[in-house]
Amino acid sequence: MKMTRAGLRTTAVLAVAALGLAACSSSGGAQKSDDDTSGGGGAAAGTPKYKITLVTHASAGDTFWDIVRKGAEAAAKKDNVELQYVNNDNASQQATLIQNAVDAKVDGIAVTMPNVGPLTTAIANAEAAKIPVIGLNAGYNDWKAQKLIGYFGQDETIAGQAGGKRLADEGAKKVLCVIQTQGQSQLEDRCKAITTGLGSAGSVENIYVNGTDAAATQSTITAKLQQDKTIDHVVTLGAPIALIAVDSVKEAGSSAKIATFDTNGELVAAIKDGSVEWAIDQQPYLQGYEAIDSLWLYLTNANTIGGGEAVLTGPAFIDSSNIDAVSQYAKAGTR
Repeated sequence: MKMTRAGLRTTAVLAVAALGLAACSSSGGAQKSDDDTSGGGGAAAGTPKYKITLVTHASAGDTFWDIVRKGAEAAAKKDNVELQYVNNDNASQQATLIQNAVDAKVDGIAVTMPNVGPLTTAIANAEAAKIPVIGLNAGYNDWKAQKLIGYFGQDETIAGQAGGKRLADEGAKKVLCVIQTQGQSQLEDRCKAITTGLGSAGSVENIYVNGTDAAATQSTITAKLQQDKTIDHVVTLGAPIALIAVDSVKEAGSSAKIATFDTNGELVAAIKDGSVEWAIDQQPYLQGYEAIDSLWLYLTNANTIGGGEAVLTGPAFIDSSNIDAVSQYAKAGTR
């Protein structure tokens, strides 16, 4: 069977995942202590103990970042790395966290870049101090210009177009795309690409919600579904928002189907019971793991990964056909 470009990309992602799976401030759910051994690890490397800071744009309560962090902690444990995890969903504050790491003379920095502008000076300061910086999760279009040594994440255009094509194949005519944080480039790119993938089969309308306020988010989605009964699919850009959308669909008496980007344990359960149709998985555990492990490889052996290109960790679909295989890892907090 002839494979499409998207199919080839997905095959490459799975190959990278198989190769790569070999671990601070708080966000999301309950955090584990440094001596937690779940999710991989094993005996620590006999290399010098390096200090690495992971700086993300995580919002409080977003369980997606628990999975990223778990992967980073597993790699840190294996590599004898002292890992500091810090986060702030405000780009200016995120830049301050990067600069703090520079001032602390850490050995490496991993960073997400949903809004790269305010981060540019701090990243340049890190590079001037000879501190290697690697990107993950957000910043696919910017990491080369920022002179990072590598990037691990998904191409949001490829992911969104794959989702849009699937929606078209499923007969979607009117899609509501829910953006939980205004101004984050990767979220805007997802909805834009869904529109492209859907093509002439239907239309997409974007709606903005405050993803940190569950009650307000549910109210906004519910009101839209009550107002427009032609909406037959709701696409959310994060697992917690998908779970809120499930309640909105029920409250509105809508027959709209729900699909999402990203997963967590509760979302996996929702796919199993049919309240969510499918999820586009970018493998956040792999992003966190590879970001830290690649910095260790660079520090210990001057290795870089990707040959000057981003290493794609997604997209891959999780649905009823493979949910049983994934659910065991979701219970462990790694999917």
